[in-house]
Amino acid sequence: MEDAMKRVVIKNVSPEVEEGLYPAKRVVGEWMVVEADAFADGYDVITCLLRYRRRGRRKWTEVRMEPMVNDRWTGRFQVTELAPYEYTVLAWIDRFRTWCGHTAKKIEAGMDVDPEFLEGASLLREASGRASAPDRKYLETIADFMTGDAAPEKRFERAAEPRTAGLMLSLDERKNASVYPRVLRATVDRPRARFGSWYEMFPRSCSSKPGRHGTFMDCVDVLPYVASMGFDVLYLPPIHPIGVTNRKGANNALECRPGDPGSPWAIGSELGGFKAIHPELGTLEDFRTLVEAAREHGLEIALDVAFQCSPDHPYVKDHPDWFKSRPDGSIRFAENPPKKYEDIYPLDLECRDWKALWKELRSVFEFWIDNGVGIFRVDNPHTKAFRFWEWCIGGIKRAHPGTIFLSEAFTRPKVMYHLAMIGFTQSYSYFTWRNQGWELREYLTELTRPPVRDFFRPNFFANTPDILHEYLQTGGRPAFAVRLVLAATLGASYGIYGPAFELCVGTPRRPGSEEYRNSEKYEIRHWDRDRPDSLRELIARVNGIRRDNPALQANDGLVFHDTDNPQLLAYSKRTENGTNVILTVVNLDPRNRQSGWTNLKLEDLAVDGAAFSVEDLLGGETYAWNGARNFVELAPQKQPAHILLVKNSGRRGVRPSRR
Repeated sequence: MEDAMKRVVIKNVSPEVEEGLYPAKRVVGEWMVVEADAFADGYDVITCLLRYRRRGRRKWTEVRMEPMVNDRWTGRFQVTELAPYEYTVLAWIDRFRTWCGHTAKKIEAGMDVDPEFLEGASLLREASGRASAPDRKYLETIADFMTGDAAPEKRFERAAEPRTAGLMLSLDERKNASVYPRVLRATVDRPRARFGSWYEMFPRSCSSKPGRHGTFMDCVDVLPYVASMGFDVLYLPPIHPIGVTNRKGANNALECRPGDPGSPWAIGSELGGFKAIHPELGTLEDFRTLVEAAREHGLEIALDVAFQCSPDHPYVKDHPDWFKSRPDGSIRFAENPPKKYEDIYPLDLECRDWKALWKELRSVFEFWIDNGVGIFRVDNPHTKAFRFWEWCIGGIKRAHPGTIFLSEAFTRPKVMYHLAMIGFTQSYSYFTWRNQGWELREYLTELTRPPVRDFFRPNFFANTPDILHEYLQTGGRPAFAVRLVLAATLGASYGIYGPAFELCVGTPRRPGSEEYRNSEKYEIRHWDRDRPDSLRELIARVNGIRRDNPALQANDGLVFHDTDNPQLLAYSKRTENGTNVILTVVNLDPRNRQSGWTNLKLEDLAVDGAAFSVEDLLGGETYAWNGARNFVELAPQKQPAHILLVKNSGRRGVRPSRR
């Protein structure tokens, strides 16, 4: 039994995703806080180390872990490179620290400790044989002093000084050390993977002239508008040629009229497929111009990748075996009963020629990466093979580690979580359907606590071209403002589909439907972006608050606070050191003024004392608050929320929060 003398037990290491099968997620500059249970039989003291390294390197860096409570240990390291990391835990019986603790107790009890000092000196002399010359001399000097005539307290003081303890740790032979049986992994992304404000826009609706098909050059003209609202990412639906066969008409009609542009998700025609551009949008060079112009405005282009084909896609002619077919040999179109998509053929990633198909699909990402795209929104990834995504994303991330993949998988939670585990950087979420206070508290608590937060990064889209929730249909402009504040302050990453969002478009295709009437998916729209009732200014203010306050740039540190009115949702976010704390209070009722009293968890607000002040970053006022209970009143038509910067002490002359 080779492990018979290994007395330390190491278990329950976190973060550990699926017993180490998948990596945890971090971004460059973040800290990886690792915890573990570590203990041994008897009363000997153990030393516990956290080991980490960039994956592929041989040498480990070690960090001493500190005891917490109940045999729980913690340590941390900072990920500083855009590369995968590995980490594990090592622990052993520390004879010198055990000696220190045992001897200190005997001295305190007034017992004879000469035998203990002989034992301690022996430990030091043994270690000195492994030390460099200066350290060897130092340890031998301490050993000699320990066996001298000085008072026990003086001898122990010399033995336990920091230099001695440090040397004994570094020189310890670590006999019979226990190592956690798994080397755990962490993927490291660039900061945009954690924090960003997304704006979705159809290029074909960007023309300044009603009725004319928009182009990439029209998009360039719209960039100042998008940038003025403080967005970081401009996400474009598919930009490829659109099929003609079974093309859908306005409002998803089965028959299209002359001039109907079709759905951008019905990809492919005789003009090309996933690596081609719809000719009315412009050329590949025009697209590159848009990408560069966006960068100059502080925006990054995200591109939609939807691996599905129009019946006119070149793949259908050249590789009919890449599609699912019926018994009569015809290719099966896409269905999600009761919905039918006669204009789309789904690909079969389990076909006989799957290796060639997989390679071709990965080359689509590589093509657009070569043309300046570093962010991809992937349409319905849960309908494709999990193994494909693991292979595809893994290969791309090795070659292009800064690439970001957003999963658009509105499906079952375990499927969404698995997609995150196998490589997707971010994911759409159920935020759209969480509108009551208890729902938001329950859902956000799940997403921001281990184990989910270690692998799943939600992106809170307040609306999409496919989803117009009843809350927005019936709540009017205040409802859009409420959902904006919630998405932008609850989530580090959030998005809107515009201009439909800022112009508060809330008319469904029919009662009970979440589809838009006159949906931009099936027709070209002309938008009056300068309408006076636009939420443009509010969006810019909220995005500015997000950029100015690091607490809102991560999902860690989210705490919900109680109120005596269920229509008032209160929550805070803070940086780890407590230097930036944001408390948000939102009126969830878009129709009526709501008021109530808070019951704040002051320790989570990093407040010094009972009196403190809060500055409303939306309205500009400063309020004097005292203790946990403070009165709040919010009128949705005027301002549906407070986004409060918490300060450590109150000021004279400021008034209680009331709106």
